[in-house]
Amino acid sequence: MVAMAQAETAERTRRTERREAENPKAAPDAASNRIKDPDDWVTGDEPMTGAQASYLKTLSEEAHDPDAFAPGLDKAEASKRIDHLRKQTGKSG
Repeated sequence: MVAMAQAETAERTRRTERREAENPKAAPDAASNRIKDPDDWVTGDEPMTGAQASYLKTLSEEAHDPDAFAPGLDKAEASKRIDHLRKQTGKSG
């Protein structure tokens, strides 16, 4: 009975490890391209998303920096401003 439970536990562990190895989000490699400089984004010159606009507007208000928000920003510039304001407001990492 104990040997059977140990075998089942070992099999579950192997399946979990296999799933994690197949899913880069489960255990991201530090050298992966998951985190890119916004200037290198393929879609960086597209208009910022609605989520970016909303978050940037909120952060600019919290930081008392209304000029940080501009409605015509592209995705890359919005991301840079969001990163800057997150640091400024203490919301980073």
